Amino acid sequence: MQFDFGRTSVDYAKYRDIYPQEFYERIIARNLCISGQVALDVGTGTGVLPRNLHRYGAKWTGVDVSENQIEQARILSAGMDIEYHVAAAEDMSFPESSFDVVTACQCFSYFDHERTAPLFRDVLKPDGRLLLLYMAWLPFEDEIAGASESLALKYSPDWSGAGETMHPIELPECYGQYFQVTYREEFPLSVRFTRESWNGRMKTCRGIGASLPDADLKSWEQEHVKMLADIAPEEFDILHYAALLELEPAISYE
Repeated sequence: MQFDFGRTSVDYAKYRDIYPQEFYERIIARNLCISGQVALDVGTGTGVLPRNLHRYGAKWTGVDVSENQIEQARILSAGMDIEYHVAAAEDMSFPESSFDVVTACQCFSYFDHERTAPLFRDVLKPDGRLLLLYMAWLPFEDEIAGASESLALKYSPDWSGAGETMHPIELPECYGQYFQVTYREEFPLSVRFTRESWNGRMKTCRGIGASLPDADLKSWEQEHVKMLADIAPEEFDILHYAALLELEPAISYE
């Protein structure tokens, strides 16, 4: 499926800053992204991760392939010392051993891993960490999420983001040449929404706002808003799960 999150950037900025505090606390509990560290967020989007972790003291840089996403990140980060660059993960250029932490949140599956695995290793300090993060709703366990997902599939049947169950982040084999796993966990999370914010969250999916033609997007939204009015209270929780995978550079590699 061809998609472009830049098409959704205004809505993305408004509706995708949804990770609950527990999500960030799990990161800080690993002594990552804290004061004294220099952190790089790859596929940063609108800078959700750097903006929310900025208060813990790390010096952040964010990169994203979408100019529209970076534009929104800079607007939302006003007053914060965060540096942003427009670049694909595979094409970013930083000196070797520049970062204590490299994060990739919600975007890892989109990378060309044969290219990014050695690049991540090179930009990390020898004792640095690569931190992969993910969060998704659970459509088989949450009635509202399941109904919204079914409607999304009606308009976008090739969307590959449906049918999530709680599972570890899958690590392509090529990373084993450069990294070793130090920690991983998966845990459930409840995320609070209103009808408006849940509609906005769904609208910014790659299978909806990032890919549908304008006419189909308009029809989907009309149907989705009506459906939510019928089945959802004004405010509600959506059951999600989150996953974390922490890696350290291998002692030696070729």
